[in-house]
Amino acid sequence: MSTNIPDIQKKILGWRCGNRCALPECRKELIIDRTESDCESITGEIAHIKGEKPYSARYDPNMTDTERNSHQNLIILCRDHHKMIDDQPNTFTVEKLCEIKKQHEVWIKESTAKQVIDITFAELNIVTKYLISNQPQPSNSFIIISPRDKIKKNGLSSETERLITMGITQVRQVTDFIDKFPDIEFGDRLKQGFVLEYERLRNENQIAGDDLFYGLFDFASGKSNDFKVRAAGLAVLVYLFEACEVFEK
Repeated sequence: MSTNIPDIQKKILGWRCGNRCALPECRKELIIDRTESDCESITGEIAHIKGEKPYSARYDPNMTDTERNSHQNLIILCRDHHKMIDDQPNTFTVEKLCEIKKQHEVWIKESTAKQVIDITFAELNIVTKYLISNQPQPSNSFIIISPRDKIKKNGLSSETERLITMGITQVRQVTDFIDKFPDIEFGDRLKQGFVLEYERLRNENQIAGDDLFYGLFDFASGKSNDFKVRAAGLAVLVYLFEACEVFEK
């Protein structure tokens, strides 16, 4: 894994690819959850579609270093498949890897979408517990605006709009969950924590649009690779997308 790749590019790639190997015949999880006694284990690697160095597979001398290390030129793979694509550049061409990456991102979205209809309070509990940990006091400054207005104003893609549309189908369940929670300030703390994460991603990492949405999606799903938990995270994200002062109005 190259040390020249900016951390935010690594994060964006992980958000979009679900931290799974992009090769369709593999797709194994690349981050093994931490245990009570050990930290998490990262078993995947970030590969360059167009090589990073002049001697690398698929190197393009016309690219800048910034372009080479942007998330558009990166793909997440397990170690075995990373080696394979670099050993076989005539088989794994730039065009083929771009298509593999595109199909993988579609698979991640579709796999999440399939679970949206099966969200239960148990999964929502996992997500919301993660979100409200160590958050400040509640705020009353939240203004609900039309999600379509936010989508258009912030230039979110049609793919992101489809994710939001899927999440909207379960917003009522999120609302019911929060309304029934014994702690009456629960919802406000949830919103405030979400606003703080939004501001951190936007101001510290300098990201916007789809990348910012995926960063918040990762936050809402507790960085989980489980599609059911990610579906719950999507529902919570869309609920907060409507209920918080995040993204331009």
